Amino acid sequence: MKGYIKTQVGNVSIDTEVIAQYAGSVAVECFGIVGMAAVNVTDGIVKLLRKDKLTRGINVTLKDNQLTLDFHVIVAYGVSIKTVCDNLISNVKYKVEEFTGLGIEKINIYVEGVRVID
Repeated sequence: MKGYIKTQVGNVSIDTEVIAQYAGSVAVECFGIVGMAAVNVTDGIVKLLRKDKLTRGINVTLKDNQLTLDFHVIVAYGVSIKTVCDNLISNVKYKVEEFTGLGIEKINIYVEGVRVID
């Protein structure tokens, strides 16, 4: 699925995979986020993803040029989950809207685990 932006000289299409990659890189820069998580549905096992596979922890849905982003994250031990999620939402919303030119309708965050950072 692709988002479309009409300009004076033509149309720009943005693939949801590109949006997911950018949103993932913004998310891991946020304080308190250890990384993105991949969830094995059959086993219920959560796995921390490497930086080159961030898009597996993000689901991007596009409807009427409005984005819905689902993040599966692992947060750092000892931080306020609410504060980390509020920070993640504000950073991702601002940066992805600036990057794509598309509006964000909703951002869902699923905290899949907590890790101690060394």
